Amino acid sequence: MRAIWKGSIAFGLVNVPVKVYTATEDHDIRFHQVHAKDGGRIKYDRVCSVCGESVQYADIDKAYESPEGAKVVLTDEDFAKLPAAEKHEIPVLQFVPSEQIDPILFEKSYYLEPDSTTPKAYVLLAATLERIDRTALVHFTLRQKTRLAALRVHDGVLLLQTLLWPDEVRAVDFESLQDASKPRPQEISMAETLVESMSDDFEPEQFTDEYQIELRKVLDEAIANGSDTLVSRPEPEKEQVDAEVVDLVAALQRSLEASGRRAAGGGATKKAPAKKTASKAAAKEPAKKTAAKKTASKSTAKKTTARKAPAKKAQERKGA
Repeated sequence: MRAIWKGSIAFGLVNVPVKVYTATEDHDIRFHQVHAKDGGRIKYDRVCSVCGESVQYADIDKAYESPEGAKVVLTDEDFAKLPAAEKHEIPVLQFVPSEQIDPILFEKSYYLEPDSTTPKAYVLLAATLERIDRTALVHFTLRQKTRLAALRVHDGVLLLQTLLWPDEVRAVDFESLQDASKPRPQEISMAETLVESMSDDFEPEQFTDEYQIELRKVLDEAIANGSDTLVSRPEPEKEQVDAEVVDLVAALQRSLEASGRRAAGGGATKKAPAKKTASKAAAKEPAKKTAAKKTASKSTAKKTTARKAPAKKAQERKGA
């Protein structure tokens, strides 16, 4: 990694020299735009709409146009005069409970490396943040833009996460939710059971970007074939989807069955006990069959005895 910023954290009267590194990276495969007819690369030229000439990036200024149509052009010198936090200092504003920062505010993440031969102050700040379980709110100026940021510890390293300003989060008010009916107790109970059956510890390594993996396979196949175009591949068969289930309870029940659990009266029974019940039933079955055989043999014996009785009486009469 390459440091993109150098400065220090101002922690009261304590200065913690640090280097800043981008903590995340995009693994998406990049594509160039080409002419579909001949594969020629598409290039973009900065052309002035007034004189029609190409303009170098160094000769470009920034302009603002108001809703009323008034235009204002600002140069780099104008931006340099604007008030901003110290460009090479990250002042700590306050420490707040970590759970009070809504995750929707998080923007970009940066690792902070100690930039000192004796990183004692760095280690002290990191250890303190871990012990108090709080997040430091700081100001962070990068590329002429001052941001509010959260400073916390990640795997023993100080992590800086820029935050959106409150007015950058859009307010939401969907009319479709205003007259929505409340879920029934049975639906809530079954939904909680479904959540429980799908609950597990979060391990990021278990999840992969299947789209990028398959895309890489397609590109590697095209390169191996020595062609600049893709070989036509058969479309995978679409799985047949059942008709929409109108009854929410029925949909929850089917979800529970698919997840390996059953709900009875809002409760859940694991499949394992069901197997035990089946085995008990199987164990009782031979006993039932034995009992049935005994009953059958008794009835047969009675019939035989009943037949023999008239024969004995007939012999007694003859003897008489």
